[in-house]
Amino acid sequence: MTKSTSHAHFDFSDLGERDRYKLLIGTVIPRPIALITTLGLDGRANAGPFSFFNVLTHDPAIVAIGVENHADMRFKDTARNIRETEEFTVHIADCAMVEKMEVCAIKFGPEVDELAEAGFTTVPGQMVRSPRILEAPAALECRRSMTLEISRAREIILGEVLGVFVREDLVNDRLHVDQYGMDAVGRLGGHSYCRIRDQFEIKTLTPEEWALGKRPTETESQP
Repeated sequence: MTKSTSHAHFDFSDLGERDRYKLLIGTVIPRPIALITTLGLDGRANAGPFSFFNVLTHDPAIVAIGVENHADMRFKDTARNIRETEEFTVHIADCAMVEKMEVCAIKFGPEVDELAEAGFTTVPGQMVRSPRILEAPAALECRRSMTLEISRAREIILGEVLGVFVREDLVNDRLHVDQYGMDAVGRLGGHSYCRIRDQFEIKTLTPEEWALGKRPTETESQP
């Protein structure tokens, strides 16, 4: 570790995997959470939350999920099911469903239905076969686009969003989503989460506005 002005610098080549992980999850914050449901070839449902997740592009609509294998290099149920069926559903978790979502994070065996253990209500998917959680404010039905094998232990799954469900009271006829009403949660380091209802807005200026002396101004976002 070296220090420059008021910052500490960490050379990742000098750090072990766990230390790199701690620095990444503590600095890349907040991270959106994908509560992913899949079906196995045997028709058994699986659910698990992943915070190495984000949307990458809208045309085509692609999301990415980082998945780590078990210590013995076996695929997690989510990764195996996506490889075998090429389908999955991403749910955005709100504050009301966080505790149930955490049940899905428990390392149950493949014979356990996490959705049932958590007490979620589900219906069959519309464009994919994986189940949809009705408690979630939004759900993205996805088809696997490609899998990037980063190492023997880790992979990044890219999924094309085929369609999205949004709770009716959260989207208007112009397709604007009520982000305050979504009440989504984000992931921080350790066991910490954050809420998104403390919001503000800053409008990006045009070059002409900047030349006229205008400066970015923070305004409070109204629910």
